[in-house]
Amino acid sequence: MESSLRIIPASSKPSASVQDTANSLGLHDTLQYGLRSLAAEVQSDGGLKSRLENWEATQDNLKLTLERNIYGMHAPMRRLMERKIVGSTTHSLSTPQTNLHLDILMGRDELIEPADVFLGMETGPVFDAHKEIQQKVRS
Repeated sequence: MESSLRIIPASSKPSASVQDTANSLGLHDTLQYGLRSLAAEVQSDGGLKSRLENWEATQDNLKLTLERNIYGMHAPMRRLMERKIVGSTTHSLSTPQTNLHLDILMGRDELIEPADVFLGMETGPVFDAHKEIQQKVRS
């Protein structure tokens, strides 16, 4: 847990290097690796994609840091231990379920995501029109 009061994820400083494609002189080997544009590599990394990927972790880190500042070190440690215990328990149900206990501890119990609505539809029985028609003809 990093103690940071950052609200949004940090913007990663993109860096480009020819270290992976360097020859013995330390220069980019164009004949072996082809043309390379370092400016394009710098611009392709970071931006909105990295912020969205790190959003939930940054928000969680902020909440744990605020808990530590308000209540002391025991509060975020307890919360992290509870999450670890609940996340490691397995459920003996035959259908794949989301871990409701972990969702409650993470504060996601009031959110509705596509996985909550469409749970199991992609793994359900496949509709086969030919098979249905054959069964109707036989009966």
